[in-house]
Amino acid sequence: MDTERNNAVTFKSNPLTLIGSEIKVGQKAPEFSALAGDLSPVTLASSKGKTRLLISVPSLDTGVCDAETRRFNEEAAKFPGIEALVISVDLPFAQGRFCQTAGIKNLKCLSDHRDVSFGKAYGTLIKELRLLSRAIFVVDASDKVTYVEYVKEVTSHPNYEAALNALKAPAAR
Repeated sequence: MDTERNNAVTFKSNPLTLIGSEIKVGQKAPEFSALAGDLSPVTLASSKGKTRLLISVPSLDTGVCDAETRRFNEEAAKFPGIEALVISVDLPFAQGRFCQTAGIKNLKCLSDHRDVSFGKAYGTLIKELRLLSRAIFVVDASDKVTYVEYVKEVTSHPNYEAALNALKAPAAR
């Protein structure tokens, strides 16, 4: 049975339940499987040996997720060699249209729609909505989690500077 964390986040101030254990800095990053735009599976191991920026968002079709994805797309260009992944339960085809329209070239969008593997493994699956909550994870080349932010209010932006500073830190490289 999956762990449930009641009142872990809010959506427009209404409390929601997250499914999955809370990830902590220092722990080994959990494996997951999500779908690329061509429906091929992508796992944590797919980018083994690289620093990963894992960005969990509810839906690319919302204003905050759109702005967040565009911002991290710009910032990812400054970090050659990292793997930046935006993960939502949007269908891969919708993600592809978004990326094409928004000019997303420096990160990959992955769909957790099929089996919410990422959401459960990283504790971002919103039970009441079957969407992912907003969260940021930095995983180093040896699969150790070096940064975590679960954004308390789903409609709020993450702390961009803290996440980017975590990418710059020697521990992340």
